[in-house]
Amino acid sequence: MHKKVVVTGMGVISPIGNSVEEFCTALKEGKSGIGPITAFDTTGFDVTIAGEIKNFDPSLYMDKKEARKMARFIQIAVAATVQALNDAGLMGEADADGKRPVKSDPRKTGIVIGNGIGGFEIVGESHKKLFNDGPKRMLPLTIPMMIPNEAAGNISMIFGTKGPAFTQVTACASGTDALGQALDLIRAGRCDVIISGGTESTIVPFAIGGFQMLKALSTKRCAEPEKASRPFDADRDGFVIAEGAGMFILESEEHAKSRGAKIIAEFAGYGASADAYHITAPDPTGIGGGTAMKNAIEDAGLKPEDIQYYNAHGTSTEINDPTETKMIKYAFGDHAYKLKISSTKSMTGHCIAGAGGIEALACILAIRDGFYPPTINLDNPDPECDLDYVPNKAQYGEITAAASGSLGFGGHNGVGVFKKYE
Repeated sequence: MHKKVVVTGMGVISPIGNSVEEFCTALKEGKSGIGPITAFDTTGFDVTIAGEIKNFDPSLYMDKKEARKMARFIQIAVAATVQALNDAGLMGEADADGKRPVKSDPRKTGIVIGNGIGGFEIVGESHKKLFNDGPKRMLPLTIPMMIPNEAAGNISMIFGTKGPAFTQVTACASGTDALGQALDLIRAGRCDVIISGGTESTIVPFAIGGFQMLKALSTKRCAEPEKASRPFDADRDGFVIAEGAGMFILESEEHAKSRGAKIIAEFAGYGASADAYHITAPDPTGIGGGTAMKNAIEDAGLKPEDIQYYNAHGTSTEINDPTETKMIKYAFGDHAYKLKISSTKSMTGHCIAGAGGIEALACILAIRDGFYPPTINLDNPDPECDLDYVPNKAQYGEITAAASGSLGFGGHNGVGVFKKYE
């Protein structure tokens, strides 16, 4: 038998809310966080919309001087971690250096964070200075601000954790895979507590230009941004890039109970697989992602019919949505037609590595509050997508188990299963 792993704290910075309750309300109301890009001048770009975080002030969560040494993906990960540690009752008192050591054994407290791309805005800025003004004008902290591991590095330094501090890089599956690695570390007894989730912030010219050249982003609805992300809809034309971080405090049940922690949910199972098929497209049979789903359900000790809700990767691309529908049918069999499925990317946009953490949060809130988040903009269902995607309005009902799937470029598939805590 595995050690039971539980969720005791949650935090989020997202296009539809900078706190767990704000995010939850937006999900229930089917609110879109997509709008015109304000981060840079989009003149010359076909893509002018994104899911930007609104009203984010790093100084609410960290020292201003320290924040200036961090790329945005690090800042939002730290902010979501502050929320999660406070929620879990593990936030320590600030010392003279502004550090806040966690209230758990630092050697048995670890970090696993998913990040796909790192500090892209730093890459862009430093390249510009290099080419225009020469190498001596580059940002002095270019390297430590841009590399993906520095979210985990900064969090370990601020909160004094001395267990493993890992970064999982599996493209859009990174956040989910990070949670899976954290689950394994706690089950193995290597850690009692882990700060885990996903973070990404890439709304910069380099990323928008790159994804635009891949023909991956929506260009048809830049005049109506809130309608651009439309997973499973026949009129979809690509995903909408977004930024965000979703972070959790995971603990062994034994550790959580010993300190009298509030237990929010059980993180019951995880499954992963590789398609071995294509650098950007999923295996069209659906067997790759479907295998990760089957593995996760089995790891949780459940049968497909025990799960009521599946939070889909649901990117709103021509290839993903029908293929993911095949994955669900492969993994869930006849139960696929009874399962409630939704893509919360219809509201948030696609937060790349941040998606796995944010969508795991959507699952846990669905279990906690007994609701199925909607897939907004689902007006004209694709005939190949013939399951119940909770169109346009949230629905309500008891949920005892939910799953969240993430699929990454390169054929990476990760699925997490969450249960109501008994």
